[in-house]
Amino acid sequence: MANKDYLTLLKQGANTWNQWRENNPGIKPDLSFSNLSRTNLRELDLSDANLRDVDFSRANLDYANLSRADLTSANFMGANLSRANLNGTISILAVNFSRAFLGEASLVEANLSANFSDADLRRANLTKANLHGANLSAANLSEATLSEACLMTAILSNAILSGADLRGADLKGVDLSQANLRGADLSRANLFLANLYRADLSGVNLSNATLESVNLSETDLSGANLKGADLNQSNLREADLSDAILSEANLVNADLSRANFTRTNLSKANLKRALLMNASLVETNFEKAILSSCVIYGISAWGLNLEGADQTNLIVTPPGKPTITVDSIEIAQFIYLLLNNENIRNVIETITSKVVLILGRFTPERKAVLDAIREELRKKGYCPVMFDFEKPGTRDFTETVSTLAHLARFIIADITDAKSIPQELQAIVPTLSVPVQPLIESAQAEYGMFQDFRKYPWFLEAYRYKDLKELLISLSEKVIAPAEAKAKRKEP
Repeated sequence: MANKDYLTLLKQGANTWNQWRENNPGIKPDLSFSNLSRTNLRELDLSDANLRDVDFSRANLDYANLSRADLTSANFMGANLSRANLNGTISILAVNFSRAFLGEASLVEANLSANFSDADLRRANLTKANLHGANLSAANLSEATLSEACLMTAILSNAILSGADLRGADLKGVDLSQANLRGADLSRANLFLANLYRADLSGVNLSNATLESVNLSETDLSGANLKGADLNQSNLREADLSDAILSEANLVNADLSRANFTRTNLSKANLKRALLMNASLVETNFEKAILSSCVIYGISAWGLNLEGADQTNLIVTPPGKPTITVDSIEIAQFIYLLLNNENIRNVIETITSKVVLILGRFTPERKAVLDAIREELRKKGYCPVMFDFEKPGTRDFTETVSTLAHLARFIIADITDAKSIPQELQAIVPTLSVPVQPLIESAQAEYGMFQDFRKYPWFLEAYRYKDLKELLISLSEKVIAPAEAKAKRKEP
């Protein structure tokens, strides 16, 4: 029990008490079971003291020294521990820090298996602190330092850890569900079996962190640094990983279903056997990544970098269906369509009978004509494809225009004010027998090399039109009908 002489001395203020402590360095005062609620203990030296079961609720402990003290079962509910020193505290087992203010407090190497729910720990120093099993739900730890701290099985649900330093922290089994970790540094942290469901981890640094089997479903990880992170068997369902860095990360057997990987860097990452069902892959970097045996049913894939990637045995069918594999993400969706008779019939019908390639200049005046033609073609059940090319020819240009021409039933080429059209037609007409219907405003002359194409039977006479109104009125009869007639003569 507390020594009454100690309590009397303590109530004389910090100067008297601290002077007595200085004169008696060997005494470890016993203040256990005392009621010090609402007491002003600012700058008080309570180091090495026995503070078991002391009631510090709403007390002022600003700048107080509690280092190496025994705080077992003490109550700090609503207390002010701003800039307090709790370094190396012997035991804070079952201590109640609920709603306490510990801003900038120092808790280096302290044993903190306590209740910190709703506590304010902004900028607190918890380096190497033991928070094993502590309750930090809804606590504010923004910009706190928790590097190499042990938070195993701690409860941090709804906690604020924005900007916190958690480098090398042990977070095995920790509950961080719906916590705010925006901009925190968790590099080298161990989050094995941790729960980060719906946590905000945007901009967080998790490079080289251990996140094996962690729950990150519906978590905001946009812009996060996860380079080299171990996410083996982790749950990232519906997570936002846009603009995140996951290069060299271990995502083996991870659940990435419905995750957003827009502009994500997954270069050299290992995604072997990962679930990517319904994931969004837009401008994703998979350079030298391992994607073998991934389930990619339902993905949305656009503008991927797959240079050097291992794409063997990609599964294009959903779980529960006979497994069918391909070796390329880029053809996976088309291969799946081949398995669905109704869909593939629609695709083949569109390609063989509905695609019309429109070529011309894309200056504002000329594009208005091309847009009008496109709209009319749509009304008549065609699938118009427009190609804009105003730069010097390259292999990419030739391949692109040739590919589009191969898909077309016929081509409409407006050669009015020709610029890139001669080059486009030169890439198509001599080598591909697709009907080409040229158009030109009546006031203009054909360009010099144009008549060289007349020797090809699939190249029709140019239709001259006065203006856009006349063109649209006569489009069916003078443009579409001749091209259709030529296309039908090609049909077997």
